[in-house]
Amino acid sequence: MLPGLAWLALLALLPWWLGLPLLLALAAVVSLLQHRFADEHVVLIRRAMRWGLPGVLFASQRTLGGDAFAWGAALLGALAGYTLLAGLEAWLDRDLRRAPPAPDAAEWPELARAPIGPAAEIIELQAPVWRRAEDGLIDPSGGRVDFRAGSHFFADGSRIDGVAPQAAFSPAGRWFAARLAGDRGIVLWDRESNQRHRLRGWQLSGWYREQPWLSRREDDMPQVLSAVLGDRNEDALR
Repeated sequence: MLPGLAWLALLALLPWWLGLPLLLALAAVVSLLQHRFADEHVVLIRRAMRWGLPGVLFASQRTLGGDAFAWGAALLGALAGYTLLAGLEAWLDRDLRRAPPAPDAAEWPELARAPIGPAAEIIELQAPVWRRAEDGLIDPSGGRVDFRAGSHFFADGSRIDGVAPQAAFSPAGRWFAARLAGDRGIVLWDRESNQRHRLRGWQLSGWYREQPWLSRREDDMPQVLSAVLGDRNEDALR
């Protein structure tokens, strides 16, 4: 409440021709760059627009003289302003309304035991064991993995570039995972089929039956790699 009241008072004291461009700039920023901001920053900008509008309207009626006409114009401005603000927020939340709600991670066992539908199994992921490879990493298939200048080097001559030192093997050693530089995602290497996947914005949640499961954020439900890649033929990854 206190930051919002302070922001409202500041815009009420400023001339309207300074406060209004500030609100319009916030609206333009959140409309064009919402995908680049963290969720808490978007919420903060939207809250600043809601709290700042009354301050600009108060400054406007003060400029008009503060009489009945000025207050009437301010009330009409409030009606139009909050209508536009509601439309902007509805447009910003359009993807949330279209996307189906994701089940919470804590509901997996209950969903798997549900009597409706075909028989299901409870999937328990084995957490990845991340290790730093600057001093060398033991390869379950034999040899060592060295890390130099943003690349992992394997004993057979293979290498993976543009990654961070953190790396992990699947429990049986079929898969090798490395975090992208800057922690922008991961690289997955299927060593049996020699297929590599650079997945920006994804993180490794764990292993199940020697297959990687991924998620965007820690509180999202993990998905098998075939679903992430959009490949309907899961047998191709077994």
